[in-house]
Amino acid sequence: MAPSGWLDNYRFLAHYNRWFNQRLYDACEQLSDLERKRDRGAFFGSIHGTLNHLVWGDQLWLARFAAQDGVGFAALAGGLLDLPAGAVHETVLHADWQALRMKRAQLDAAIAHWLAAMPADFPASILRYSNSKGIARQHPAWMALTHFFNHQTHHRGQVTALLAQAGVDPGMTDLIALVPQFPSAP
Repeated sequence: MAPSGWLDNYRFLAHYNRWFNQRLYDACEQLSDLERKRDRGAFFGSIHGTLNHLVWGDQLWLARFAAQDGVGFAALAGGLLDLPAGAVHETVLHADWQALRMKRAQLDAAIAHWLAAMPADFPASILRYSNSKGIARQHPAWMALTHFFNHQTHHRGQVTALLAQAGVDPGMTDLIALVPQFPSAP
């Protein structure tokens, strides 16, 4: 795929994530805080716990992207990606619903700006980082970018199932629904 094709794809996925996250958080507001935090037997227990995991995962991956040598991603600077010492995949970063929602909106805006400024050759570059177990990894950045967006889709699917079980319909969630709305679509 041509470098511009990679970036167009990831920019479209960022647009989709932002759109879906706004809809998902709006749907979650139909539940009380107690209901959002109720253990529903999901991997991260609750709707709130699952959404916290997504924020944690996004911050972790974005920090890895931002740490690559020779690439200055201004959209990812300024403490946006700071995680508390010892934070792991199940850490609740934001116990307060509004704080969680605000962080999600900040991350979604930063992701869009990050991708808008991304050099065309970045997806083909080699990403070097240590995983959560401290093991050094390296592979083409496009693989991690694809994982980054797939991870969000995976867990948002879990949240939509939990919402449905709670009697809340999140509405249309399909990526293809955005095709006529996306700025570069014919």
